[in-house]
Amino acid sequence: MTAARYAVAAIGNAIVDIIGRCDEDFLARHGAAKGSMRLVDAETVQKLYSEMGPAIEISGGSAANTMVGLASFGGKAAFIGKVAGDEFGRIFRHDIGAAGVAFETAAVNGKAPTSRSLILVTPDGERTMNTFLGISTDLDHGEVDADTVAGAQIVYLEGYLFDQPQAKSAFRQAVTIAGKAGRTVALTLSDGFCVERHRDEFLDLIRGGVGILFANESEITSLYQTPHFDEAARRAAKDTRLAVLTRSAKGSIIIAEGATHEIPVDPVEKVIDTTGAGDLYAAGFLFGLTSGYDLETAGRLGSLAAAEIISHVGARPQTNLAELARSRAIIR
Repeated sequence: MTAARYAVAAIGNAIVDIIGRCDEDFLARHGAAKGSMRLVDAETVQKLYSEMGPAIEISGGSAANTMVGLASFGGKAAFIGKVAGDEFGRIFRHDIGAAGVAFETAAVNGKAPTSRSLILVTPDGERTMNTFLGISTDLDHGEVDADTVAGAQIVYLEGYLFDQPQAKSAFRQAVTIAGKAGRTVALTLSDGFCVERHRDEFLDLIRGGVGILFANESEITSLYQTPHFDEAARRAAKDTRLAVLTRSAKGSIIIAEGATHEIPVDPVEKVIDTTGAGDLYAAGFLFGLTSGYDLETAGRLGSLAAAEIISHVGARPQTNLAELARSRAIIR
Protein backbone atom coordinates (compact mmCIF):
# COMPACT_ATOMS: atom_id res chain seq x y z
CA MET A 1 0.00 0.00 0.00
CA THR A 2 1.35 3.41 -0.96
CA ALA A 3 1.62 6.19 1.62
CA ALA A 4 -1.52 8.26 1.98
CA ARG A 5 -1.60 11.89 0.83
CA TYR A 6 -4.57 12.67 3.07
CA ALA A 7 -5.66 11.51 6.48
CA VAL A 8 -9.30 11.66 5.33
CA ALA A 9 -11.07 12.42 2.06
CA ALA A 10 -14.79 13.12 2.39
CA ILE A 11 -17.57 12.92 -0.17
CA GLY A 12 -20.66 14.94 0.64
CA ASN A 13 -23.05 17.74 -0.13
CA ALA A 14 -21.33 21.03 -0.88
CA ILE A 15 -23.73 23.41 0.84
CA VAL A 16 -23.51 27.02 1.89
CA ASP A 17 -24.86 27.28 5.44
CA ILE A 18 -26.97 30.35 6.21
CA ILE A 19 -27.26 30.43 10.00
CA GLY A 20 -29.65 32.68 11.86
CA ARG A 21 -31.66 32.84 15.07
CA CYS A 22 -35.44 32.56 15.43
CA ASP A 23 -38.12 31.73 17.97
CA GLU A 24 -40.29 28.62 17.96
CA ASP A 25 -43.26 30.57 16.57
CA PHE A 26 -41.23 31.28 13.43
CA LEU A 27 -40.65 27.54 12.95
CA ALA A 28 -44.34 26.80 13.47
CA ARG A 29 -45.41 29.46 10.95
CA HIS A 30 -43.16 27.90 8.33
CA GLY A 31 -44.01 24.27 9.09
CA ALA A 32 -40.49 23.35 10.21
CA ALA A 33 -40.30 20.62 12.87
CA LYS A 34 -37.88 21.78 15.55
CA GLY A 35 -34.58 19.88 15.53
CA SER A 36 -35.14 18.23 12.14
CA MET A 37 -33.65 18.50 8.68
CA ARG A 38 -36.15 18.87 5.84
CA LEU A 39 -35.61 19.20 2.13
CA VAL A 40 -37.23 22.30 0.60
CA ASP A 41 -37.65 23.66 -2.91
CA ALA A 42 -36.22 26.89 -4.33
CA GLU A 43 -39.39 28.88 -3.58
CA THR A 44 -39.47 27.80 0.08
CA VAL A 45 -35.80 28.48 0.70
CA GLN A 46 -36.14 31.94 -0.84
CA LYS A 47 -39.20 32.73 1.32
CA LEU A 48 -37.40 31.63 4.50
CA TYR A 49 -34.30 33.59 3.50
CA SER A 50 -36.32 36.75 2.94
CA GLU A 51 -38.15 36.48 6.28
CA MET A 52 -35.36 35.34 8.62
CA GLY A 53 -33.20 37.81 10.53
CA PRO A 54 -29.46 38.54 10.19
CA ALA A 55 -27.43 35.49 9.22
CA ILE A 56 -23.94 34.08 8.84
CA GLU A 57 -23.12 32.67 5.38
CA ILE A 58 -20.32 30.12 5.23
CA SER A 59 -19.36 26.97 3.34
CA GLY A 60 -20.99 24.02 5.02
CA GLY A 61 -22.48 20.59 4.65
CA SER A 62 -21.95 17.80 7.14
CA ALA A 63 -18.86 16.13 5.68
CA ALA A 64 -17.34 19.49 4.73
CA ASN A 65 -17.70 20.62 8.35
CA THR A 66 -15.94 17.44 9.46
CA MET A 67 -13.04 18.08 7.10
CA VAL A 68 -12.64 21.65 8.33
CA GLY A 69 -12.54 20.33 11.90
CA LEU A 70 -9.94 17.74 10.92
CA ALA A 71 -7.81 20.46 9.34
CA SER A 72 -8.08 22.53 12.54
CA PHE A 73 -6.58 19.61 14.44
CA GLY A 74 -3.72 19.55 11.92
CA GLY A 75 -4.91 16.63 9.81
CA LYS A 76 -4.61 16.62 6.01
CA ALA A 77 -8.15 16.72 4.64
CA ALA A 78 -9.74 16.65 1.19
CA PHE A 79 -13.33 17.14 0.10
CA ILE A 80 -15.23 16.01 -3.00
CA GLY A 81 -18.54 17.79 -3.68
CA LYS A 82 -20.38 19.65 -6.42
CA VAL A 83 -21.00 23.41 -6.70
CA ALA A 84 -22.21 25.70 -9.46
CA GLY A 85 -20.23 28.61 -10.85
CA ASP A 86 -22.41 31.10 -8.98
CA GLU A 87 -21.96 33.40 -5.98
CA PHE A 88 -22.72 30.70 -3.43
CA GLY A 89 -20.36 28.31 -5.23
CA ARG A 90 -17.56 30.86 -4.97
CA ILE A 91 -18.32 31.36 -1.25
CA PHE A 92 -18.08 27.63 -0.69
CA ARG A 93 -14.80 27.19 -2.58
CA HIS A 94 -13.09 30.15 -0.92
CA ASP A 95 -14.13 29.26 2.63
CA ILE A 96 -13.26 25.58 2.54
CA GLY A 97 -9.91 26.29 0.89
CA ALA A 98 -9.12 29.01 3.42
CA ALA A 99 -9.80 26.47 6.18
CA GLY A 100 -7.03 24.24 4.83
CA VAL A 101 -9.10 21.59 3.04
CA ALA A 102 -8.18 20.48 -0.48
CA PHE A 103 -11.18 20.98 -2.80
CA GLU A 104 -10.56 20.38 -6.48
CA THR A 105 -13.97 19.40 -7.89
CA ALA A 106 -14.67 21.70 -10.85
CA ALA A 107 -17.67 24.06 -10.72
CA VAL A 108 -20.52 23.37 -13.16
CA ASN A 109 -22.31 26.14 -15.04
CA GLY A 110 -25.74 26.24 -16.63
CA LYS A 111 -27.49 23.70 -14.40
CA ALA A 112 -28.95 23.93 -10.90
CA PRO A 113 -27.60 26.52 -8.43
CA THR A 114 -25.28 25.80 -5.53
CA SER A 115 -26.99 24.11 -2.61
CA ARG A 116 -27.79 25.99 0.57
CA SER A 117 -29.16 25.21 4.01
CA LEU A 118 -31.01 27.71 6.17
CA ILE A 119 -30.17 26.73 9.74
CA LEU A 120 -32.56 28.27 12.23
CA VAL A 121 -31.34 28.28 15.83
CA THR A 122 -33.89 28.62 18.65
CA PRO A 123 -32.99 30.16 22.04
CA ASP A 124 -32.26 26.72 23.55
CA GLY A 125 -29.51 26.14 20.97
CA GLU A 126 -31.43 23.55 18.95
CA ARG A 127 -31.01 23.81 15.19
CA THR A 128 -33.60 23.21 12.49
CA MET A 129 -32.28 22.79 8.97
CA ASN A 130 -34.13 23.71 5.78
CA THR A 131 -32.04 22.42 2.92
CA PHE A 132 -32.32 23.23 -0.77
CA LEU A 133 -30.21 20.56 -2.40
CA GLY A 134 -29.52 22.37 -5.66
CA ILE A 135 -26.65 20.92 -7.63
CA SER A 136 -24.84 19.06 -4.82
CA THR A 137 -26.74 15.78 -5.20
CA ASP A 138 -25.95 15.69 -8.94
CA LEU A 139 -22.50 14.42 -8.01
CA ASP A 140 -21.97 11.22 -9.97
CA HIS A 141 -19.29 8.62 -10.48
CA GLY A 142 -17.56 10.71 -13.15
CA GLU A 143 -16.80 13.39 -10.56
CA VAL A 144 -15.28 11.15 -7.88
CA ASP A 145 -11.55 11.68 -8.17
CA ALA A 146 -10.00 8.22 -7.91
CA ASP A 147 -6.56 9.54 -6.93
CA THR A 148 -8.02 11.50 -4.02
CA VAL A 149 -10.03 8.52 -2.77
CA ALA A 150 -7.18 6.07 -3.15
CA GLY A 151 -4.79 8.55 -1.55
CA ALA A 152 -6.64 8.86 1.75
CA GLN A 153 -6.26 6.70 4.85
CA ILE A 154 -10.02 6.93 5.38
CA VAL A 155 -12.76 7.76 2.88
CA TYR A 156 -15.68 9.42 4.71
CA LEU A 157 -19.15 9.26 3.16
CA GLU A 158 -22.00 11.60 4.13
CA GLY A 159 -25.41 9.94 4.42
CA TYR A 160 -27.22 13.12 3.38
CA LEU A 161 -25.84 12.70 -0.16
CA PHE A 162 -27.73 9.43 -0.59
CA ASP A 163 -30.96 11.03 -1.85
CA GLN A 164 -30.23 10.78 -5.60
CA PRO A 165 -29.38 7.71 -7.74
CA GLN A 166 -26.26 9.29 -9.24
CA ALA A 167 -24.93 10.11 -5.77
CA LYS A 168 -25.48 6.51 -4.68
CA SER A 169 -23.50 5.44 -7.73
CA ALA A 170 -20.69 7.80 -6.69
CA PHE A 171 -20.67 6.29 -3.18
CA ARG A 172 -20.43 2.75 -4.50
CA GLN A 173 -17.63 3.75 -6.84
CA ALA A 174 -15.73 5.32 -3.93
CA VAL A 175 -16.18 2.15 -1.84
CA THR A 176 -14.78 0.08 -4.72
CA ILE A 177 -11.79 2.40 -5.25
CA ALA A 178 -11.04 2.51 -1.52
CA GLY A 179 -11.25 -1.28 -1.24
CA LYS A 180 -8.83 -1.83 -4.12
CA ALA A 181 -6.41 0.66 -2.55
CA GLY A 182 -6.64 -0.99 0.87
CA ARG A 183 -8.26 2.08 2.45
CA THR A 184 -10.95 2.21 5.12
CA VAL A 185 -14.45 3.49 4.37
CA ALA A 186 -16.40 5.43 7.01
CA LEU A 187 -20.09 6.34 6.77
CA THR A 188 -22.08 8.86 8.79
CA LEU A 189 -25.84 8.27 8.80
CA SER A 190 -26.41 12.05 9.05
CA ASP A 191 -30.08 12.22 10.06
CA GLY A 192 -32.94 10.01 11.29
CA PHE A 193 -35.19 11.04 8.40
CA CYS A 194 -32.36 10.19 5.99
CA VAL A 195 -32.18 6.73 7.55
CA GLU A 196 -35.94 6.28 7.14
CA ARG A 197 -35.62 7.03 3.43
CA HIS A 198 -32.70 4.70 2.75
CA ARG A 199 -32.60 2.08 5.53
CA ASP A 200 -32.17 -1.03 3.40
CA GLU A 201 -29.59 0.53 1.12
CA PHE A 202 -27.64 1.88 4.09
CA LEU A 203 -27.58 -1.60 5.65
CA ASP A 204 -26.36 -3.12 2.38
CA LEU A 205 -23.64 -0.48 2.12
CA ILE A 206 -22.56 -0.94 5.76
CA ARG A 207 -22.41 -4.71 5.50
CA GLY A 208 -20.69 -4.58 2.12
CA GLY A 209 -17.71 -2.37 2.75
CA VAL A 210 -18.03 0.18 5.57
CA GLY A 211 -15.37 -0.21 8.25
CA ILE A 212 -16.41 2.70 10.49
CA LEU A 213 -20.00 3.74 11.19
CA PHE A 214 -20.89 7.10 12.78
CA ALA A 215 -24.41 7.66 14.11
CA ASN A 216 -26.27 9.37 16.90
CA GLU A 217 -28.83 7.65 19.10
CA SER A 218 -31.90 8.43 17.00
CA GLU A 219 -30.16 7.43 13.77
CA ILE A 220 -28.89 4.07 15.02
CA THR A 221 -32.20 3.08 16.60
CA SER A 222 -33.98 4.07 13.39
CA LEU A 223 -31.53 2.03 11.31
CA TYR A 224 -32.28 -1.12 13.28
CA GLN A 225 -35.94 -0.27 13.94
CA THR A 226 -35.72 -0.68 17.69
CA PRO A 227 -36.50 1.77 20.51
CA HIS A 228 -33.63 0.33 22.55
CA PHE A 229 -30.21 1.93 22.06
CA ASP A 230 -28.30 -1.04 23.55
CA GLU A 231 -29.94 -3.41 21.08
CA ALA A 232 -29.14 -1.12 18.15
CA ALA A 233 -25.53 -0.81 19.33
CA ARG A 234 -25.14 -4.59 19.52
CA ARG A 235 -26.46 -5.00 16.01
CA ALA A 236 -24.18 -2.24 14.69
CA ALA A 237 -21.18 -4.00 16.23
CA LYS A 238 -22.02 -7.09 14.19
CA ASP A 239 -22.35 -5.17 10.93
CA THR A 240 -19.18 -3.05 11.00
CA ARG A 241 -15.67 -3.25 12.41
CA LEU A 242 -15.93 0.02 14.37
CA ALA A 243 -19.14 1.74 15.53
CA VAL A 244 -18.96 5.28 16.90
CA LEU A 245 -22.27 6.25 18.49
CA THR A 246 -23.00 9.65 20.04
CA ARG A 247 -25.70 10.24 22.66
CA SER A 248 -25.77 14.02 23.23
CA ALA A 249 -25.42 14.74 26.97
CA LYS A 250 -24.83 11.05 27.70
CA GLY A 251 -21.53 11.15 25.82
CA SER A 252 -20.61 8.52 23.25
CA ILE A 253 -19.69 4.88 22.98
CA ILE A 254 -17.13 3.29 20.70
CA ILE A 255 -17.48 -0.41 19.92
CA ALA A 256 -14.60 -2.30 18.34
CA GLU A 257 -13.43 -5.92 18.45
CA GLY A 258 -15.95 -6.85 21.11
CA ALA A 259 -14.93 -4.05 23.47
CA THR A 260 -17.06 -1.00 24.35
CA HIS A 261 -15.47 2.30 25.34
CA GLU A 262 -17.67 4.89 27.06
CA ILE A 263 -16.60 8.49 26.46
CA PRO A 264 -18.04 11.32 28.57
CA VAL A 265 -19.05 14.66 27.15
CA ASP A 266 -16.65 17.55 27.43
CA PRO A 267 -18.26 20.13 29.76
CA VAL A 268 -19.81 23.25 28.24
CA GLU A 269 -20.85 26.21 30.34
CA LYS A 270 -23.76 27.06 28.03
CA VAL A 271 -25.03 25.44 24.84
CA ILE A 272 -25.43 28.17 22.22
CA ASP A 273 -25.96 26.24 18.97
CA THR A 274 -25.90 22.47 18.38
CA THR A 275 -25.25 22.86 14.65
CA GLY A 276 -22.35 20.65 13.62
CA ALA A 277 -21.87 18.84 16.95
CA GLY A 278 -21.87 15.41 15.32
CA ASP A 279 -19.75 16.64 12.42
CA LEU A 280 -17.06 17.96 14.74
CA TYR A 281 -17.16 14.88 16.97
CA ALA A 282 -16.35 12.89 13.82
CA ALA A 283 -13.53 15.32 13.02
CA GLY A 284 -11.88 14.80 16.39
CA PHE A 285 -12.34 11.05 16.30
CA LEU A 286 -10.97 10.71 12.77
CA PHE A 287 -7.99 12.89 13.60
CA GLY A 288 -7.20 10.74 16.62
CA LEU A 289 -7.61 7.50 14.70
CA THR A 290 -5.50 8.54 11.69
CA SER A 291 -2.82 10.00 14.00
CA GLY A 292 -2.31 6.69 15.78
CA TYR A 293 -4.03 7.47 19.09
CA ASP A 294 -6.07 4.83 20.90
CA LEU A 295 -9.85 4.74 20.63
CA GLU A 296 -10.49 6.41 23.98
CA THR A 297 -8.21 9.31 23.10
CA ALA A 298 -9.88 9.60 19.70
CA GLY A 299 -13.24 9.73 21.46
CA ARG A 300 -12.03 12.41 23.86
CA LEU A 301 -10.88 14.49 20.89
CA GLY A 302 -14.33 14.07 19.39
CA SER A 303 -15.99 15.23 22.60
CA LEU A 304 -13.63 18.20 22.82
CA ALA A 305 -14.41 19.33 19.28
CA ALA A 306 -18.16 18.88 19.75
CA ALA A 307 -18.05 20.93 22.96
CA GLU A 308 -16.17 23.74 21.22
CA ILE A 309 -18.67 23.89 18.38
CA ILE A 310 -21.83 24.01 20.51
CA SER A 311 -20.42 26.86 22.62
CA HIS A 312 -20.97 29.39 19.79
CA VAL A 313 -23.07 29.97 16.68
CA GLY A 314 -22.01 28.10 13.55
CA ALA A 315 -20.49 24.77 12.60
CA ARG A 316 -16.88 25.91 12.26
CA PRO A 317 -14.45 26.03 15.20
CA GLN A 318 -13.54 29.45 16.54
CA THR A 319 -10.56 28.06 18.45
CA ASN A 320 -7.67 26.13 16.90
CA LEU A 321 -8.55 22.57 17.88
CA ALA A 322 -4.97 21.33 17.96
CA GLU A 323 -3.98 24.04 20.42
CA LEU A 324 -7.10 23.36 22.49
CA ALA A 325 -6.34 19.63 22.64
CA ARG A 326 -2.74 20.28 23.67
CA SER A 327 -3.82 22.75 26.34
CA ARG A 328 -6.01 20.01 27.80
CA ALA A 329 -3.14 17.50 27.58
CA ILE A 330 -5.18 15.16 25.37
CA ILE A 331 -2.47 15.13 22.72
CA ARG A 332 1.18 16.11 22.73
